[in-house]
Amino acid sequence: MMGFGLYVLGAAVWAVWHGGVPQALTMGAVALLAPVANVAVAWMLYAFREGDANMRSVWLCSRNDAIDNVAVFMAALGVFGTGSAWPDLAVATLMATLALHGGWTVMRQARGELGEDSAKEDHHGHVH
Repeated sequence: MMGFGLYVLGAAVWAVWHGGVPQALTMGAVALLAPVANVAVAWMLYAFREGDANMRSVWLCSRNDAIDNVAVFMAALGVFGTGSAWPDLAVATLMATLALHGGWTVMRQARGELGEDSAKEDHHGHVH
């Protein structure tokens, strides 16, 4: 998740420097089709949102994908209405922030879980 967030943030910065307006119709079409799958998966995984780090990661990725789809559709409308790339760049920043926050949350939880597991081991590496 964090790698994706950094990539999106980097791509947004690159787009600011190199210009170019994304294709609003393509953005909108993808943003209308993708949420069906993403919302369905997020709904199925909702019960596992407080599970271990692996389940939490899957839940956060699915939730973020559903949010991203709505945001991309709004960006497509903004790009179409203004002819500017700025709505797309704003949404890219939102997506990157969600991915970085989700990745940080899962990493923190996983570290905690690893600490709990190692605390249960004796000095020979045996779990009690």
